[in-house]
Parts: sequence; structure tokens; C-alpha cells
Amino acid sequence: MTETAQNEQEIHEGKFFAIISYVSFLCIITLVLKKNNKFALYHAKQGLVLFVLEVAAFILSIIPLLGWLIGVFGYAIFLLVSIWGIMQAALGIYCRIPVISEISEKVIL
Repeated sequence: MTETAQNEQEIHEGKFFAIISYVSFLCIITLVLKKNNKFALYHAKQGLVLFVLEVAAFILSIIPLLGWLIGVFGYAIFLLVSIWGIMQAALGIYCRIPVISEISEKVIL
């Protein structure tokens, strides 16, 4: 089997798990069940970083006034980034989300 065919098969097998990685805490399912699939793991790491940032925005949203702004803008940005990540995963693309991908590359599992 050629390397290209092997990569395509790996993308095909990991596509569903890559997609759900961008839905809040579901990235953990991918990290547990598909840790040997490079495509799914790549998107799961980005989903994990995104989830941690969502939790941080939630915690910061408790602060009066300023927290409300952080919460509203943070959730809007995270929603848009998640939708973009889902679309890229569905297309079978290894997408690099600015800032998120740099952090996710440092994650060791």
C-alpha cells in the first residue's frame, strides 16, 4: 500500500472522530479511542486546547462587567473556530488554527 493511499485511509477512518473533537469535551473521546490515528489525534489536540480555552473564558466570565465582555466575545470566537475546524476535518484537511495549533503541537499525550 502506498503512503498516499495509507494517509487517505487513515483520514477516512479518523474523520468522524476528528469532527467531534471540536465539540466541547468530546475531544477526550477521540484522545482515548483514536490515539493511534494521526489525523484524528491532530484535530483532537486542537479541540482539547480549544476546550481548555473555553473553560478559561467561562471562569473569566464570572468577573462583573469585564467578564461579560470576555464571555460574549470569547464564546463567539470559539464557536466560529469550532465550526471552521469541523468543516476542515470533514474535508479531510490538516488545518492549522492560528495560536491553537502552536499550543496543540506542544501537547504530549
